[in-house]
Amino acid sequence: MNRLSNYLYRHPRVLLGILLLPPLIWFVVAYLGALAAMLLNSFFSLDGFTGKVVRQFTLQTYAKLLIPTNLQIFSRTALMAICVTLACIIIAFPLAYYMARFASPRVKTLLYLAVTLPLWSSYVVRVYSWRLILAQEGIVSWVTGLLHLDGILQGYLQLPVVGGPSLAVSTTGIFLVFVYIWLPYMILPIQTALERVPKSLVEASGDLGAKPSQAFRTVILPLALPGVVAGSIFTFSLTLGDFIVPSLFGNSSFFIGKAVLTYQGTSGNIPLAAAFTMGPIVIMIAYLLIARRLGAFDAL
Repeated sequence: MNRLSNYLYRHPRVLLGILLLPPLIWFVVAYLGALAAMLLNSFFSLDGFTGKVVRQFTLQTYAKLLIPTNLQIFSRTALMAICVTLACIIIAFPLAYYMARFASPRVKTLLYLAVTLPLWSSYVVRVYSWRLILAQEGIVSWVTGLLHLDGILQGYLQLPVVGGPSLAVSTTGIFLVFVYIWLPYMILPIQTALERVPKSLVEASGDLGAKPSQAFRTVILPLALPGVVAGSIFTFSLTLGDFIVPSLFGNSSFFIGKAVLTYQGTSGNIPLAAAFTMGPIVIMIAYLLIARRLGAFDAL
């Protein structure tokens, strides 16, 4: 045992390799192996007569992604992910800026606690709680009725695309829940990036005659951009692949996650489900490459 300890002490790289080997094996087998299997299945097809998977290389499954219905699913999901990301940026930036620049240590601790507190509860519990809030007999409908705004709410729900029978069954409900669920993942990276902005640069811009708004646009915002991009990685990617929120709050309109669940679980069309899944992966790989060039990973 002593000889082994001495050997590992003299060869730290061997010790590092031993420590990293189990998680690397798990990563390769469980994660990369699953991705490889999914990629392989996406090149198979489903026999329309027997309902069995034909394990022969073909691009027919990917060709089905180009039909109008499936293209609408991709565009609908990407648009939702973009809107959720933009809304999270608009809401998160002022709070993150206050936490980084003006909050005292005590207030900052309380704000950290407030931001991360929802993450302590189950994801499913938080989603179901919003279903109760947005239901037709929920607190939102009660407040709008109390303020005599129920007519405006009903008129809004009658609008195409964004409306529905109630907020709990509408595109607006999906949007609100996504923003609530992913907002902490936007606040923390932006706050971290703003913490790294030297106050001396802001003071120097003021000494050179820059107004506060100009200093914000030319100094603070460009330096905080990596944090914004880092947060958008979470909000955009998590919205792309989520299937629970669209299943609980959506109408008959499919999103990618819900479509994958339906094709794989209900119809048993594993090749088409795998091909659908490869779409967000390709989108996120391109997005991550752009984010890396913008220095987003420095703010994680």
